Amino acid sequence: MSEKNILAYFKSPEEAEGVARKLNALRALEVSVDRFSRYAGEGYDPMNPVAGKISSLSAITQDAAITNTSAGILTAADPAASGMSHGGQGGPTGHDILLTAVVDESIHHQALRIVEEAGGLT
Repeated sequence: MSEKNILAYFKSPEEAEGVARKLNALRALEVSVDRFSRYAGEGYDPMNPVAGKISSLSAITQDAAITNTSAGILTAADPAASGMSHGGQGGPTGHDILLTAVVDESIHHQALRIVEEAGGLT
């Protein structure tokens, strides 16, 4: 039994979860759905920018959880930190949800078809 991997990108967790359910019905060996970002850290606890300490400009404009000064400087240099860039959290494509699947080779083409029909990018 040979295995094939699938990496597919979606715009919303709901789209990816729907595909994950279909792949599990096909008896996929492993399926996971995760959000990714080009910036390190998870979550951000917003505070008053006038009265509170801010780790970086990108912490305000991009909801990035910056953990050190160097990372703050680097992310603030990104064009998106100015608020003048369009593209959302996942960048210009908005596809920041990753579905990862391991399937048997016999269902690989069928699984890819399910992903593409749901709007996933492979």
